[in-house]
Amino acid sequence: MFGLRLKPFIETERLLLRPPEARDAEAIAANLNDFSVSSMLSKVPYPYDEGAAEAFIDHVETLDPDREQVFVMEHKRSGPVGVIGFSRDAHPWPELGYWLGRAWWGEGLATEAAKAALHWAKTEWGKKVVGSGHFASNAASAGVLIKAGFLYTGEVRERESLARGAVQPTRMMVWLA
Repeated sequence: MFGLRLKPFIETERLLLRPPEARDAEAIAANLNDFSVSSMLSKVPYPYDEGAAEAFIDHVETLDPDREQVFVMEHKRSGPVGVIGFSRDAHPWPELGYWLGRAWWGEGLATEAAKAALHWAKTEWGKKVVGSGHFASNAASAGVLIKAGFLYTGEVRERESLARGAVQPTRMMVWLA
């Protein structure tokens, strides 16, 4: 069929990265309604409820898949545990963003998802450069990005954290295919 685009699915050892669905709203809300998670993100408010998760899922449906892609991180045994995706702002390249529910921190799942998403971006989506950043106070996210192959650019941007209600210094990074 003309105009029909298949949505990508990426499988790793422990995860399936897939498009978000309405059934994911409860898990997304439960994980993001944790200040420890939402406070490390720029565009996520706190508190976060199921209505916000439903609106996020509806928004993902409107994205141009040539410019932006969003995946739920579905753990093969535990169900949805986070979200990872590529967004576009003023840069000519996509920016990787992600979050993982606190119950799964420290297990290497974010790194596993980031490496798989970047491989997909290079081989299937044709991207050669991807940006990302982390709040300067988020050492765990820095570790994920470094393990996934990102390098620091030396740029620090001020980005708002909706959950914190304050601007946070954000260390910018780049990944080159």
